[in-house]
Amino acid sequence: MQDIKGLKNWVEYLSRSELPVLKQTARELAVLRADEKKLTVLAITGVIARDPMMTVKLLRYLQQHKRKVQTAEVIQVEQALLMLGIEPFFNNIAPQPLVEDMLKAHVAALAPLLRVVHRSHRASQYAMQWAVQLRDLHYEEVRIAALLHDISEILMCCFAPDEMQQIRAIQQNDKALRSQHVQQQVLGFSLAELQRELAIQWGLPQLLLNLMNDASNHQQRERNVTLAINLARHSANGWDDAALPDDYKDIGELLHITAHEAMEQIRDT
Repeated sequence: MQDIKGLKNWVEYLSRSELPVLKQTARELAVLRADEKKLTVLAITGVIARDPMMTVKLLRYLQQHKRKVQTAEVIQVEQALLMLGIEPFFNNIAPQPLVEDMLKAHVAALAPLLRVVHRSHRASQYAMQWAVQLRDLHYEEVRIAALLHDISEILMCCFAPDEMQQIRAIQQNDKALRSQHVQQQVLGFSLAELQRELAIQWGLPQLLLNLMNDASNHQQRERNVTLAINLARHSANGWDDAALPDDYKDIGELLHITAHEAMEQIRDT
């Protein structure tokens, strides 16, 4: 879609672009706005919570319009909406353009994108559930970190669908290739590099950046996010995926239960 080369140019382009949202998100927000009885911060939060792009769109706007008196970092969607207000939210963060409209000329790219979004939402649910079990009072921050873990992949599926399809084709032909190697080959940079630069450029909270970073997963909260992402990825291939037994073992260690108990708990959710 765009003839953009290099990490720096992509960061600049995405930073000045209006981020797309899912058609379902736009539809549900329109329904809420049309009914004052249903129009609450909690209801809006519930809609945004399922869409990684709408979530990062809100956080990006809030960071770009941060007041001088604001010292604490805002990560939670409900908190962001309370600070911003319902009417300013609708006036300044429109649920458009639509992903489906952006990809009308690249129909084959829509299904893979929706799979990544679904996987991200699944990961966010796992991460939140485990955070609650671990008595993490800030479980919503963990949920958002898991939801946004693959936001650069989602955005590139929208803005560079041909390149992302090329990456998928190469990996399907040779499953032994590392994702970062193929991304570097096609894009000239890895999606992890792009994500880090975007997070910095957009001023996303440092805690969110830390939680989204797989390299720093020695802490309980980071570990939670990483394991939730792994489980969502592997289970997307089917519950007979060869990597799942190791996932159950790691999740069991996180939750202080056995691998079998972890498996049963996951299958029941």
